[in-house]
Amino acid sequence: MADSDAPPTSQYFNLTYPLPYVAHVEINRPEKLNAFIEPMWLALPQIFSYLSTSPSVRAIVLSGAGSKAFTAGLDITHLSTSGPLAQNRPPPSPTLTNPKNPSSSLSTSPLYSQPTGTPYTTQAPPPPAPTPTPDPARLAFQLQSQITTFQNCLTSLEKCAKPIIAVLHGYCYGLGIDLSLCADVRIAHPATRFSVKEIDIGLAADVGTLSRLGKATGNLSWVKDVCLTAREFGAEEALARGFISDVVANVGGDGGKEGVVKKAVEWAELVAGKSPVAVQGTKELLNWSRDRSVEDGLRYTAVWNGGMLQTGDMVAAMRAAGGRGKKVRFEKL
Repeated sequence: MADSDAPPTSQYFNLTYPLPYVAHVEINRPEKLNAFIEPMWLALPQIFSYLSTSPSVRAIVLSGAGSKAFTAGLDITHLSTSGPLAQNRPPPSPTLTNPKNPSSSLSTSPLYSQPTGTPYTTQAPPPPAPTPTPDPARLAFQLQSQITTFQNCLTSLEKCAKPIIAVLHGYCYGLGIDLSLCADVRIAHPATRFSVKEIDIGLAADVGTLSRLGKATGNLSWVKDVCLTAREFGAEEALARGFISDVVANVGGDGGKEGVVKKAVEWAELVAGKSPVAVQGTKELLNWSRDRSVEDGLRYTAVWNGGMLQTGDMVAAMRAAGGRGKKVRFEKL
């Protein structure tokens, strides 16, 4: 069920509508374990902004294509040759050159032992083309801008007005945890493997996990354990710590993933059948209250419902709940 306005398209995402008012967004780079490159995260706000305002969508399923991974995180091989990681490469090491044979050179690795009586001298590599040396402060501003853009791309899921359920299977590393934390509900296949992997590539996770995982689980000791060690943990541990809400039994082929997707679609269908005024208001109030005091949350809820309680959806829902009417079909927003 799509709108008349065409949704944004990307080769890295499949967008389908398995049921009325239910959208399914599938990360589509299975040959690379759905690892993210820049065009992928830049596509996220386009897709989820469209779904957020589409009157034909009330709930969203997010999953990864293929049987091996929700997403293995960032494609480090790709990013090391372009983007911020490539910009911060250290300069090449100098070489040792024999004056009697300038064409021969040896690495300055500490494993190298210089032969006795053979005069080697240190020679710097040829100077690069004359380019201005970037000022560290200005480079820091550039990197901060890039990181903020990346953060905002993932936050577009959290800001989407429609509830999102993430289907986790196979590998869910690094960015996979960042991304799933921006969803509202997370369920997983029993064999899912999780890891906050960023520390193993020399950086602190910077697009959401360190800010959201503790709030999602309420267990800062466990969060520090998995973030500081980058160790793998499984679905049962994730469930016990509150990171996911359900582990779905292994059903069928394709690694059993379709059983988890089926359950997610059923959840989305249930939510989509309720008043969109009530559903979107509930998500807004829950997210707003998470980062504020109870008193602030109550005040905002009172202001919000001061307008939303005037909807006719409430009367229709009450009649249906009391057995005085048929199943309600709520109007589009």
